[in-house]
This record gives sequence, structure tokens and C-alpha cells, in this order.
Amino acid sequence: MTDQTAKWIEKDKKQLHPTYHPKTHTNPLVIERAEGVWLHTTDGKRILDGMAGLWNVNAGYGREELAKAAYDQMKDLAFTSNFSGMTNLPSITLADKLAGFAYEGLNTTLFTSGGSEANDSAFKTARYYWKRKGKPGKYKVIARKGSYHGVTLAGTFATGLEKYHIMFGPAIEGFTHIPAPNPYRYEGQLNIGETVGQAAARELEEAILREGQDTVAAFIAEPVMGVGGVIVPPADYFPLVRAICDKYEVLFIADEVITGFGRTGEWFALKHWNVKPDILSFAKGVTSGYAPLGGIQISDEIRETMESAADQEGYMHGFTYSGHAMTCAVGLKNIEIMEREEFPKRARELGKRLFEGLQSLKEFSFVGDVRGLGLICGVEIVSDKESKTADPAMTMKIFKAAQERGLRTRPLGNTLAFSPPLSINEDEIDEIIKRLGASMDGVG
Repeated sequence: MTDQTAKWIEKDKKQLHPTYHPKTHTNPLVIERAEGVWLHTTDGKRILDGMAGLWNVNAGYGREELAKAAYDQMKDLAFTSNFSGMTNLPSITLADKLAGFAYEGLNTTLFTSGGSEANDSAFKTARYYWKRKGKPGKYKVIARKGSYHGVTLAGTFATGLEKYHIMFGPAIEGFTHIPAPNPYRYEGQLNIGETVGQAAARELEEAILREGQDTVAAFIAEPVMGVGGVIVPPADYFPLVRAICDKYEVLFIADEVITGFGRTGEWFALKHWNVKPDILSFAKGVTSGYAPLGGIQISDEIRETMESAADQEGYMHGFTYSGHAMTCAVGLKNIEIMEREEFPKRARELGKRLFEGLQSLKEFSFVGDVRGLGLICGVEIVSDKESKTADPAMTMKIFKAAQERGLRTRPLGNTLAFSPPLSINEDEIDEIIKRLGASMDGVG
């Protein structure tokens, strides 16, 4: 470490970082610049970013077009309120671009600053909708164990990971969790003859009946679970979920904060199963991380329910930065780049190369499972393949060894996650496999 980097790290102690614990922030990487898929630290290290920042730098680093879009818009109009009674051209244009872009029938967008705000907005919108429908008792939300839905107070307790709850309780009433459709280690009850997808969907139906159909407002799910270990569901799961939500009048919220905008090989991931939600949450990839932007899209039926509201029943929700002019301009330019460079197609083709390369590492005794969809993959580390005993200590060793070799991944319990920029090329995919393999060999 250089003396200057040590000085930066000392000054950094004045920051309180997200998901902070002093033991995990003793020697942080200090990033000063980046290009393509490569990060450069203040002490001269060059690191291949296998996580695209935090699942979000889809277009890769150093895109001058995006910087210019921000600059040009800020010269004309950086910000104005987008509250009722005022609007701006970039937010109008982006909302128009997004209408029906993800799923047919989702034509209305509320902009936020990120994914946590988006999911909080989704929960409030579900409550609002059912009150307008004369069913104010429908307020509960069913989520999955291992899910991640943000760190607002509501997002925290929608999240199905106990470590996010323990220091922020008591829990908000109304959130309940069911087993996730994890084909490798399903934690629910698997009846004779059931697939994992059928069992996990049955858990949803049983939870609705247990809580009471007239109390459940919504079910929220990530199409591919991210922080919970990159869980790709069986093919039969989401069609069954959609049918159950329809049967019991429960809104289906798709949390596509990670999976949206090409990550899985489709523009939005539920398209893999020919399913569409009632409410869509998005963020991250919409600007490739170049500006903070997220939002929700709502079905035409929900919008029509809003339009018929009495004066005292208005949708009194939104944020100072909803529809921020500069961030929306960046979002528009980012989508233009992704369309021009066919990012979903790239994710399909290069995702296959990444997946096959990671599969080759199953020769190591501690690689229990490899899974993925497009350019999001997970490698699960175990101490014994037969018992599938999780080994988070070995996972952390591999993570540290990979970082020493100039590869950034993310340890999620006993899973190493990979979510590189969609702009990555074949040689860089191969470099991920080469460096990860060397790291595993070094600690094995």
C-alpha cells in the first residue's frame, strides 16, 4: 500500500459506509478511475470487475456518451420539481420510452432514486390500490426467504435475510416469508411427486390461505435472487405463481432491480417464463450506475384505479428527485447504447461462455453448484459435495485470493456471485475463469 493510499483510507474513516462493520472495512480498495470492465486503485492495482459495480454498470465504465448526456442536460436544466403540476422533457421522454418496454400493459412509470425507494413505492402502491378497491384490509406482503428488497424500513423487513433485520427491529407487521425455489437446496417441504417449482408455488398458496386472502395485498419476488445466492428458479415456478396470484387477487410485484435491462439475456427476466407482473420495480441497469435512478411501472388497471380517485384519495407519494431531469437524460442515452449494442443478446451469448467456464471449475472438491442466467452466475462453495454443507470460510478465502489476483467477485454466504458489465468481451470472460481457477487452486 502506498503512503498516499494509506492517507486516503484514514480520511475515509469519516464516512459511514453501507452495510458497515469495522471488521469488514479495515483495508478497502480505493478506486480512482475505471474503463470497460477494469477498475484502477490509487496504489496501482488493475482489477477485473466481475460484479459490474453492484450488479449495475451494464454498459461498462468510461462511457463518454453518458457523461456528455449528463453534462448537456445539466447545462440546460439540472433539476426541477416533478411533483404534480410540473414536469420536464427528459422524464416525459424516458417514461414514454419505458411504456410497454418491459411488459405489455405496464405503461405508467413513477421515478425514484434507486431500488430501495422503488420497492417501498411498490408496497405503498399495492396498499393504495386495494384501498381504492374498497379492500383496506389487504395490506400484507409475502416475500421469500433469502430475498433482498432494499434497506428502507419496509424493504428491510420484506428482505428475507435475517442479518438485515437483527439490529433494526422490531419488525414491521405485515411481512411474511416462504421458501425460495432453490433447486440445489430447497428448504421447504417437498411432497411426493412434486417438483421444486411446484412445492415453492404451493408454499405461496398456503401462505395466502394461512394469512387470509382478504389480508394479502401482494407477493414480491426477484426473478433471479441476487444477494440470496444467485438463485435461478425452475421453469415451472413463475407461471404457477402468476396463476396463484390471479386466483386469490394478490398483486405480483417483480423486483427486477438486478435482472432488468438485459442482465439475464432478456430485457427483463420474467420474459424467460412468459409471465408479466402487476408492478415492476427497476433501478441499477437503467443508467448503468452513471446516475442514481430507479422506479416502478404499474399496470393499466392500477393506473385506471388511480384516475378515478376522489379528491381526498390522491396518490400522495413521491420523492424530491422523482423524474430528475439529468438522471432521466442519462437513462435515455444508456438505453440507446444498450439497444445499439444489443446487450440482451450479448448477455445470452457471453453468459453461456461464463457459465460453461465456471462449470469447468466443478473439478474442485469444494465447488458444489454452478448456476446462472445470462450474465449473472453463482458458484456455491461447500465442504462436502454429498451433504452440501455450506462453507462460507472457504468462500471468503477464495474471494480474497481472487482479489489479490485482480478479480473482483462478491461473497454471498457460501456463494461467489458474478455479474460483469454486459460490455465484457470473450477474452475478459476467459480471464475471469483463469483468475478464479488460479485462486481456487491456491487455496485448495
